[in-house]
Amino acid sequence: MELWDYERNYLEQGLTAVCGVDEAGAGPLAGPVYAAAVILPPYCEIPGLNDSKKLTEKKREQLYDVIVEQAVAWSVARVEAAEIDETDILSARMKAMQLAIDGLGCPVEMALIDGNRDHGRTAAVTAPHELVVGGDGKSASIAAASILAKVSRDRYVSGELDRAYPQYQFAKHKGYGTKLHYAMLDEYGPCPAHRKTFLKKWAEKRQ
Repeated sequence: MELWDYERNYLEQGLTAVCGVDEAGAGPLAGPVYAAAVILPPYCEIPGLNDSKKLTEKKREQLYDVIVEQAVAWSVARVEAAEIDETDILSARMKAMQLAIDGLGCPVEMALIDGNRDHGRTAAVTAPHELVVGGDGKSASIAAASILAKVSRDRYVSGELDRAYPQYQFAKHKGYGTKLHYAMLDEYGPCPAHRKTFLKKWAEKRQ
């Protein structure tokens, strides 16, 4: 399967505003969940474009600049840790994806959504859409969105969050549940950027 196969189905029907949507940061213990939406020029060639998880950090950074430059439209959105705690991570992911679609600034005729879920308890993807399981390896626009979401989140956590709460060394673990991160939690306890609902097992062990 080529990366343009999913878009081709809609482009051949005369649709032009077909975007790919993906999220990043569903699993970490801290920080927002991010999502991105991208409309690429039909059949544009971006060498090395692939699922962000299969790329090095350096390659993702390089591709980020190329995608932003070439995209017809792109948007990145996020939902903060406090809202993840108030609702749930699935709802937060869906809200972030719809916010990213809304942020494109143009009506979307079809959104290709990575994964098999389009709604949570308190939020849903409301734009016309198709779910694509493993889409970041099957669709050019979803792959592009996966890179923008991942790079945007990593930049925020390694930059702003790391500066705000240097004791947790966010730049090293990006908020994921590594040994180092848990050691810092043991020493300092959670900060406002932590997802308290993700720390229940850790908190139970501390009692």
